[in-house]
Amino acid sequence: MLKKISLRKIGLTSAALLALTLIYLLPSNNEKLNVTSDLEYVDNAQNVSPIFLIDKNSYAALTTVSVSSSKVTDKARELLNILTVGGADAKIPSGFNAIIPPDTEVNSISFDNGILKVDFSKELLDVKEEYEEKLIETIVYTLTSIENVNKVILYVDGEILTKLPKSNINLPSTLDRSFGINKKYDLTSTDNINDVTVYYINEINDKYYYVPVTKYLNDNRDKITIIIDELTAGYNSSLMSFLNEDTKLVASTVNDKKMSLDFNSYIFDDSITKSVLEEVIYTICLSAKDNYDIDEVSLSADNKEFFKTAVKGLETLKEL
Repeated sequence: MLKKISLRKIGLTSAALLALTLIYLLPSNNEKLNVTSDLEYVDNAQNVSPIFLIDKNSYAALTTVSVSSSKVTDKARELLNILTVGGADAKIPSGFNAIIPPDTEVNSISFDNGILKVDFSKELLDVKEEYEEKLIETIVYTLTSIENVNKVILYVDGEILTKLPKSNINLPSTLDRSFGINKKYDLTSTDNINDVTVYYINEINDKYYYVPVTKYLNDNRDKITIIIDELTAGYNSSLMSFLNEDTKLVASTVNDKKMSLDFNSYIFDDSITKSVLEEVIYTICLSAKDNYDIDEVSLSADNKEFFKTAVKGLETLKEL
């Protein structure tokens, strides 16, 4: 996908130059056209936004949709409309579903100092008990995918939503990604509980997409160590990881919001070309992004860097 984006930019630039050449050469009313040499390149990625929709296995899954808004509140309203059943079905990728109950209205949206406040109509709570928590997860993760949105406060008809009425799950008044998503519990005691969000792979229509799972474990190791161990464990009934089971995390550091991860050579898909699967890179980097307050991730093997990316916009690089 990284190569694909670069090729797309080259293609668009070439097409633009060809068009200018043709315009310059073609006469109109026997007069030569005046053509400006100033070109403005518009990256299509600016019109793509992450969204968490429900997949065939009832997971809240990361995919992307096209949007027309750039202002935070307008983009939030547009994404919430796509998340609403019957709201904007044409924009939802094949194989995914909206979750907000139909007829739900957004009464108001405001944004200030990194906090997005959304007031819904009472229809928001017209969801089956087993989907109540999933509803909150998809809303929180989708809205915190918007640049500069760090936290979300949800209201229903003017009252802060602090408890889900059917499942009786209590909610923090202010929500962020620490709330978790697609939660799985593997606990034997109440001691040393660690919550770690790991991104896995699933497939639909011959395309891969990513599914975050927040795991609650009795494990006090660093989260990145747990992430790599979970990804090397491979497959379960519906989610995949392509990270070689012999891959080891040799060293990890975080300095000035920059994470550096060094692996052994088993991270390579091909030991001769030193290539790494795109899906491996994304599962590691997306997982790191959701568990650490970082701006950049660098990956290396045997102390030789092979990949580096800013985490900003990382969720939109993999378009479905």
